Amino acid sequence: MSSFSQRRRLVSLALFSFLPLITLTAWGQTGSPTAIRILIVGDSLSSEYGITRGTGWVALLKQALSAQRVETDILNASISGDTTSGGVTRLKRLLDKHTPALVIIELGGNDALRGLPLEMTQQNLRTMAKQATAAGAKAVVVGMQIPPNYGREYATGFKDVFEKVAKESGASLVPFLLEGVAADPKYLQTDNLHPNELAQPRMMRNVLEVILPLLKP
Repeated sequence: MSSFSQRRRLVSLALFSFLPLITLTAWGQTGSPTAIRILIVGDSLSSEYGITRGTGWVALLKQALSAQRVETDILNASISGDTTSGGVTRLKRLLDKHTPALVIIELGGNDALRGLPLEMTQQNLRTMAKQATAAGAKAVVVGMQIPPNYGREYATGFKDVFEKVAKESGASLVPFLLEGVAADPKYLQTDNLHPNELAQPRMMRNVLEVILPLLKP
């Protein structure tokens, strides 16, 4: 299978689940007043789809931050199959309830899978980033890419959406969550669709290098 085909299968189906899985997991809540609360709003790439609980990149992020002596409470509010429209619908409630200091927005892949207008995806992501900052949190937008099989113009425009949102909203940007993972079969589950446990450390590092400077004094 070509790398383009492999990436297409990963992006098309690893992001989408026909039975939506709602996850609200609190990783390492300390209850300490000094702990930095992080809210993650994502899709199946952040919800430990098909892998052992506690081995996903979100859980690994908590461990990595602890190793850097950054005390955090991480709330994972990811829904497998979610779109940016779904994220907009539920983010305000999550912000009001959890008052995070940092919001990581990992959404958009399912928009592309469904062929939704790029303008809609961009507007939704921008709205979410601005909602987060208006609530007093720092916002991080996590980029996604799709292969040219979806149409080169659409694929290029989709990649650019995340960069535009970051610039428009002042959010930080993780360029591509699946960097180093998407085109390599060894990082896929046996269904050849979803990132496996081996992929999670690399995904975590892609996020960590962006958010660590935001968390340290």
